[in-house]
Amino acid sequence: MQLEKIISISGKPGLFTLVTQLRSGFIVEDISTGKKASISNTSQVSLLDNIAIYTFDQEVPLFEVMKNIAEKFDYKEAINHKSSDNELKAFMSSVLPNYDVDRVYGSDIKKLVQWYNLLQKAGYIKPEAFVKAEESAVEDAEIVEEKSVEKKAAAKKAAPKAEKPAAPKAKASSSAKTTVKSTQRKQG
Repeated sequence: MQLEKIISISGKPGLFTLVTQLRSGFIVEDISTGKKASISNTSQVSLLDNIAIYTFDQEVPLFEVMKNIAEKFDYKEAINHKSSDNELKAFMSSVLPNYDVDRVYGSDIKKLVQWYNLLQKAGYIKPEAFVKAEESAVEDAEIVEEKSVEKKAAAKKAAPKAEKPAAPKAKASSSAKTTVKSTQRKQG
């Protein structure tokens, strides 16, 4: 599941995918209806990929929470987001047992359930969507590492071998030879 292109826009119901960027904003597509719309740069936009849920010891990325929900509900629709607060809290405890009850509000849980169900109806929630994301991250890291090693090897082969600079040859100047010869004549 690619959450990095799925956004929530403040004041607009539903979820959207980013289609393209413009000078004055973005073109987005509603994941439910497929209708495209233009939004301005001043709109408050949240990337689902940047959202995390508080637990008592850490923040869990939304992707992992969605995966937990999908596995619990067998990749089918979850409970209704209009369920009672007690039902929503019980749901949240079942998919993320150590969620921080003081910092995760009922409205947050409703939004999570609503988003999950929208993604499920739009066909984003399926077993291979979660497996591929995890495996592709590992594969991408391995590919980057292999390319780095290949580039270093290619650069090493392509680099010309540095030749050792020749030692400067010392030539005796003719005046030095003359001085040596003249001193030898005087002594002899």
